[in-house]
Amino acid sequence: MPIKVLIVDDSALIRSLLTELINSQPDMTVVGVAPDPFIARDRIKALNPDVLTLDVEMPRMDGLAFLEKLMRLRPMPVVMVSSLTEKSSDITLRALELGAFDYVTKPKIDISKGLHESCQEIVDKIRGASSVRIKNLVRPAQLKVEKKNSADVVLPSLNSHIMTTEKLVIIGASTGGTEALKDVLTAMPADSPGILITQHMPAAFTSAFANRLDRLCRISVKEARDDDRILPGHAYIAPGDRHLLLARSGANYITRIADAPPVSRHRPSVDVLFRSAANSAGKNCIGIIMTGMGDDGAAGMLEMNQTGAHTIAQDEASCVVFGMPKEAIARGGVDEISPLSDIPRRIMNCLAFSGQRVIRV
Repeated sequence: MPIKVLIVDDSALIRSLLTELINSQPDMTVVGVAPDPFIARDRIKALNPDVLTLDVEMPRMDGLAFLEKLMRLRPMPVVMVSSLTEKSSDITLRALELGAFDYVTKPKIDISKGLHESCQEIVDKIRGASSVRIKNLVRPAQLKVEKKNSADVVLPSLNSHIMTTEKLVIIGASTGGTEALKDVLTAMPADSPGILITQHMPAAFTSAFANRLDRLCRISVKEARDDDRILPGHAYIAPGDRHLLLARSGANYITRIADAPPVSRHRPSVDVLFRSAANSAGKNCIGIIMTGMGDDGAAGMLEMNQTGAHTIAQDEASCVVFGMPKEAIARGGVDEISPLSDIPRRIMNCLAFSGQRVIRV
């Protein structure tokens, strides 16, 4: 049976273009369209679609309000359709928090050409959404985490109870990763090692994503810039559409930002970050690969593992999509397979016993 798609967008042009692209695929069909959430509500009941594409900004009821009601009353896979603007990026991140599967960005100019160029991305995300477990999309409400200061804000500690040499945490994620990363980073202590992150997302989104995490976490979170010195208690997120690499400058670890071609179909690429970590830090790294479609990061994680880094993959049950972790496990580059909720504890255990390998579970 083909995947049944309902398109919800106030633009007749977008509805027409998406219908054309989706109907061109042999395994999916558009069963209906709706210009606003009120009409969409009735058509969901009548047509029982497998996947919904949902515009962010619409008349009568915005996409967020509709999504929140939908995930509470009739949970289903939703792919958001968002403009590349600062306002829309904040709204889209909130949509992912509410349970949207993923998002597609609307081009600012030449909409027809832009959507046709994004055809493969659009249909891949619809396919991924159609196979996802709804329970992994519906997330419980979370209380805001207030930043907790310690004496470190005035005077640094003279010794560490966790490590004797500088360690780093290197994380790669894609679909489902924005919320998974929030779960991990909000659990990290203020004096955790420096963390480098590649999360697949476009340029307009990464700054808003970093700012959102910075407000929630005890550590500081920022969008990485070229030549940032990597400090404990800080996380650095790859800027959208640019690769993030780990490098050394004397005794210090620093970031490098590169405009090189996409790797594994992505820029930023997890494989690029992981290889740079293998080259620059080796056994002083903990590598983590999390939820996402495809295989980006699998080759790089194996390289990290072969240079002595301890490597962790998120388990299937807690992933929105078990593509990237599954491939990393299949290639033999993973030491541990862990539920999302347990990853922060395993990071800290690995730091406390950094000279030992932790047994695979």
